[in-house]
Amino acid sequence: MNSQIKKGLGRGLSSLIGETKVEVKTNKLPLSDIVPNKFQPRKVFEQENLKDLTNSIKERGVIQPIIVRKSNSDNSKYEIIAGERRWLAARQAGLHDIPVVVTEVDDLKSLEFAIVENVQRQDLNPLEEAQGYKRLIDEFSYDQEKVSKFIGKSRSYITNSLRLLNLPVEVLNHVEERRITPGHAKILVGHENASFLANKIIEKNLSVRQAENFVKLFKKTKKVILGRDPNIKNLEQSISNKIGLSVSIKSNKRNKGSITISFHDNDQLNRLIDIIKDNY
Repeated sequence: MNSQIKKGLGRGLSSLIGETKVEVKTNKLPLSDIVPNKFQPRKVFEQENLKDLTNSIKERGVIQPIIVRKSNSDNSKYEIIAGERRWLAARQAGLHDIPVVVTEVDDLKSLEFAIVENVQRQDLNPLEEAQGYKRLIDEFSYDQEKVSKFIGKSRSYITNSLRLLNLPVEVLNHVEERRITPGHAKILVGHENASFLANKIIEKNLSVRQAENFVKLFKKTKKVILGRDPNIKNLEQSISNKIGLSVSIKSNKRNKGSITISFHDNDQLNRLIDIIKDNY
């Protein structure tokens, strides 16, 4: 395993296959006997690309066999390790069977195959890629250094990839349901008001470049204030999330005080004025 991890992605699928027990002869299996890989990191299959592949298969058939293993849950079925897009296109093309290479691999190797195939072909969006790396870490005791060596990417690349998953669940759902792109999500990493910003990006239908400029308007410095009433801090955060600007509330024992809303340029000031005019 160590020698495998040291080289990783750079060797490609053929090298990984060479390390496993594979049937020498390429077989054909009925499409109905094949099930998707439960470790498949890719969730989104672009319909236009799938349509092009379907048309190609209608004309020339499936040229490159898919890689499968015996299903752990159903001995009569085979589980895809690499080639799910070809399997989907073959079904759409009306084929009854597909060429396969049968190999014997465990769950870890199955996940490694799926990640390598998709990363090499740049088929994963950044969120799917990060989720694949996280499965290696959470389910197979990899650390970031081990993932880095296996994939053939820098440690900082893996770290930045995984940071996407720190976004609020609401934002990640927006990406998975394609209301915003992974490019939008990258901009929101590290922002406390990421959910607010994501909703505004959707509302205004902003491009990634427009979203970058929009987010700069609401960039704020974190302030750590010790010994303060947590209810006040929660109220500040709630107001800040609604208006997208930094809010400070000061209150004394007689319940007198002030609310300060900070702005850093004319654009933010004008936005604050618009909010007040629109609501009062």
